[in-house]
Amino acid sequence: MYINCHTYYSLRYGTLPPEELAGLAASYGINRIALTDINNSGAVPDFVKACREKGIQAAAGMEFRDGDRLLYIVLARNMKGFCRINEFRSLHNINKTRLPDLFPVCEDTFVVYPLGAKGKQRRYGPNEYTGIRAGELHLPEAASIAKENPQRAVALHPVSFRDAAGYRLHLHLRAIDNNILLSRLRTENTGHPGDVMLPPFELRQRFAAAKDIIDNTIELLDKCSIDIEFGKLKNKRTFTGSRAGDKALLEKLATEGMKQRYGSNNKEAAGRVRHELDIIDKLGFSSYFLITWDIVRYSMSRGFHHVGRGSGANSTVAYCLRITDVDPIELDLYFERFINPRRSTPPDFDIDYSWKDRDQVTDYIFKRHGNEHTALLGTISTFHRRSAIRETAKVYGLPKHETDKLVEKGPDKAGCDRISAGVLDIAGKLAGFPNIRSIHAGGVLISEEPIYMYTALDMPPKGMPVVQWDMYVAEDLGFEKIDILSQRGIGHINECVRLVSENRGESADIHDTGAIKEDPATLELLKQARATGCFYIESPAMRGLLKKLSCSNYLDLVAASSIIRPGVSRSGMMQEYIKRSRDPEKASYLHPVMREQLKETYGVMVYQEDVIKVCHHFAGLDLADADVLRRAMSGKYRSEKEMLGLAGRFFEGCRAKGHDEGLSREVWRQIKSFAGYSFSKAHSASFAVESFQSLYLKAHYPVEFITAVLNNFGGFYRSEIYFHEAKRLGAHIELPCVNNSEYLNCIRNKTIYAGFVNIQDMEQETAVMIVSERKVNGPYTSLEDFIKRTSVKHEQLVILIRIQALRFTGTDKSRLLWQACMARDRTVFRHPELFSSPANMKNLPEPESSPLSDAYDELQLLGFLLSSSPFDLLETNYMGDITADEMPVHGGMEVNMTGWIVNTKYVRTVKGEAMYFGCFIDAAGEFFDTVHFPAAAAKWPFSGRGVYLLTGRVDIEFSHPTLSVRKMIRLPIKPDPRSMGAPR
Repeated sequence: MYINCHTYYSLRYGTLPPEELAGLAASYGINRIALTDINNSGAVPDFVKACREKGIQAAAGMEFRDGDRLLYIVLARNMKGFCRINEFRSLHNINKTRLPDLFPVCEDTFVVYPLGAKGKQRRYGPNEYTGIRAGELHLPEAASIAKENPQRAVALHPVSFRDAAGYRLHLHLRAIDNNILLSRLRTENTGHPGDVMLPPFELRQRFAAAKDIIDNTIELLDKCSIDIEFGKLKNKRTFTGSRAGDKALLEKLATEGMKQRYGSNNKEAAGRVRHELDIIDKLGFSSYFLITWDIVRYSMSRGFHHVGRGSGANSTVAYCLRITDVDPIELDLYFERFINPRRSTPPDFDIDYSWKDRDQVTDYIFKRHGNEHTALLGTISTFHRRSAIRETAKVYGLPKHETDKLVEKGPDKAGCDRISAGVLDIAGKLAGFPNIRSIHAGGVLISEEPIYMYTALDMPPKGMPVVQWDMYVAEDLGFEKIDILSQRGIGHINECVRLVSENRGESADIHDTGAIKEDPATLELLKQARATGCFYIESPAMRGLLKKLSCSNYLDLVAASSIIRPGVSRSGMMQEYIKRSRDPEKASYLHPVMREQLKETYGVMVYQEDVIKVCHHFAGLDLADADVLRRAMSGKYRSEKEMLGLAGRFFEGCRAKGHDEGLSREVWRQIKSFAGYSFSKAHSASFAVESFQSLYLKAHYPVEFITAVLNNFGGFYRSEIYFHEAKRLGAHIELPCVNNSEYLNCIRNKTIYAGFVNIQDMEQETAVMIVSERKVNGPYTSLEDFIKRTSVKHEQLVILIRIQALRFTGTDKSRLLWQACMARDRTVFRHPELFSSPANMKNLPEPESSPLSDAYDELQLLGFLLSSSPFDLLETNYMGDITADEMPVHGGMEVNMTGWIVNTKYVRTVKGEAMYFGCFIDAAGEFFDTVHFPAAAAKWPFSGRGVYLLTGRVDIEFSHPTLSVRKMIRLPIKPDPRSMGAPR
């Protein structure tokens, strides 16, 4: 009887989770029900699963609305009808077109129009009905339909909430959605208070005056069904057109790649590849590997650098196909970490590209496999506690300061007035509700059947269709996503390779990772932890860790990339690993098996693969079961059922091997406490390869490398820190110049010309025009020539003069500013002239600029100093007792140091007290780290950017010095000398 039910995936409208809706129907003995969420079908898979668990026959469709106006409800007769509904909704989303008033005739769908929707039209098309609410039975039009077309009338009783409390929540959601006060809601904005599920007998009573309507509704619903097959692979089944062809091609490519990677006579590699190919074929994943290979082949043909990472790096076949650059044999990586015969969810590849290249790769995938079979993966953003409070407070009209207090207060209603308590009550109920459909970070789905068979598609501003459910539903359905991700680190590498070619005429080979990992200059940078600008290893915390570990090779860096993760460091395992790595003889092992399997990491479980090894070798679980256990422990499943079963098998295996019960429980405790925060060794290895590539480029092409970092805007530090690093690497830095600079930073030999992009108030259009005009008609010869050829706005011209971008004229900038003001009112034409005549200039005031005023102009226009140092602005010449390089010989001593602040990290102690970690640069240009414990942090807080005088004790931990700050103060700087005499 219920043909129009909503879940809370009818965003900001419905209030029932799919499972609750099915449970409610089951409690009333209802055996068939239809889900028709508003303008989306994202909840259908979860709803179908929930109905099957309750023994209910599910039907599905969609309610189509234009804003608040109900147009029609469309039910799917079968999967073809569901596909048609999704396609119809998708095409309107993609093309940004309004929905028609009538749904197109389709034999596999049933259309229910609200009373009055068909206007004067009384003729019904095939499968068309009119839905009549119980409260509408008395209306003449309802009576007319019941008389003239009785078989076309069905009962329309929407279900959107459970009860009155649900209706109240619904009202708040509608106010949030319409961005209006709760008191401003109109009837057309909301559902009816009676839109709740009723027992069948009560619903019949409400339609007692028109019994045929209920019978018609039951008959209609009996014609509808949806049959979703969960778990079976939904991805494109073949790459070549046949499974046999895929198997043959994958074997050919893997064999050829194996010879390139390992040589012709590597028996271990051959055995590993054969083993993997057998599992890949058995599970039907050959096409998945080939599709990924095809993506990588395309991107390499375009010159796009990529990093294949994630669990896919456990695969030797992936390594041979050049999907990844991590050698699983070298690192003893288990293929079962990536794919195993008992894995209930499909694997995925993570492929990183530069942020500049990713969209082109994604576009290729859509064109290669077709829009009907390709879509981006979605994600569902939910209301979090803080956002729920803010959104709810808005519909009550609370001012911002009161809202802020509620957000900070949390869920405790003590001391709240009635309104505030109501806000917290509603916000608490909204927390966890779906709020917005969005886009997954990089997941792409490629389906065998049209994607509309499973979902409608949204079209966000990004411009590529997105499914309406998330990765968990994708896994349930049997989709393997391919993650096409972007990161700035790859942009650094790509850009650097290009700059090396342009600036030096050389080819920088970053694909020979074997040679890079053994390169002496690269290893020396790693050993010194001089990694500023290098992917994943440039942060103060990582720099300190590299020093503590005396990191000197690839395997050391792989481990460091894992133990830097927050969970490992919080657990104390980071400290334990460092201690053991510095004195391996003191490492202790619970059991000889642990010594054998964890010798590489000194008995400390560092990687997720360590969990698999211990479970396999200590408890006797096979590799597939061991990986399932690892996934269950890491929260990759939405239930604990599998983990509990595997835990039993773990202890059974331990008993079979004769292990002491106490020992088994201790190993289990360590595994369980570790698995939740562990990091994949394959991930760490992939990151380490990219870090080595960055280090290699920095070691051999330092100026090009740091320029590439600057031009990709995504490092750990601010641009001024990278400009500082450029100077330290021997580069000469020039301020922006209209005759030499580009929009981005550029290089001439060892000189970096700062790009116009660094000027805060510079308009991009103006900057691009300056560069393009210069390239077409040659360098600018004077201020007047520049003005005539560019017609630059006066405000933009003043900025350029003040930043000394016209210093080629040889004229002081104060004088240039006067000339610019005099030229302001002259009419100029933006085209080259065959002859130019000098302008008549009146007597001008004497120049007033100075190095100090220039520095203040840089601070104002760039946000940082480029041609001088922050230390040059200090009123004092005192630079402290020691420099950063001298800290190691002052361990345990209290010293004074001066430092230019780089960044701070705020943390809370176990007691909830605030403390900080700081990073500074001294007057000699070297980094040093500080720690500010709660007492000092409270008494001597940070007060903005600048240079600080710090007093504290030098503590040395594992050879890495840190200043434990007792007090500090920001040092005063020289006053701004700029006067109002020169025009601005």
